[in-house]
Amino acid sequence: MPPRQLDPPTGRQGLTLAIRLALRDLGAQLALLNLRVGDKLELRAGDLQCLNLVERLGPVSPASLARRTSIHPATLTGIIDRLERGGWVTRDRDPADRRGVVIRVLRDRRAEVSRHYAGMQGRLTDICAGLDEKELAAVASFLRSAVEAGRDATDELDGDR
Repeated sequence: MPPRQLDPPTGRQGLTLAIRLALRDLGAQLALLNLRVGDKLELRAGDLQCLNLVERLGPVSPASLARRTSIHPATLTGIIDRLERGGWVTRDRDPADRRGVVIRVLRDRRAEVSRHYAGMQGRLTDICAGLDEKELAAVASFLRSAVEAGRDATDELDGDR
């Protein structure tokens, strides 16, 4: 059910609150989308998130992935094992350290994941088409800053352990 529509916010405080609420709604909606995609691909939510991170970061060591996700290394090993058994990722020797391993996404499976996000990607393309370059630059800057704020908040929570 979509959130109840209120009068458009006005003033700096009202607009700031509207942005914060919209980001909460977006986060919840993206989590639901990811759950549905995970169901279609027969992947657990954490597995799909790790798969996404490995794809975004490029070949990555399990230790680095554990740090980025704050997932215990033993738990992460189970996730990587499931992804490898499912044909999503492979473990390769680290070219920088032959004793080490890096995880990389298998190319032939990327299209399968992308197909399930095509509807969202198309809608985002349509939204962006309605904005001029200055507006696009402002949105991109805001989103990068919001991601960084989320990363900082996560790091602060990790410090609470």
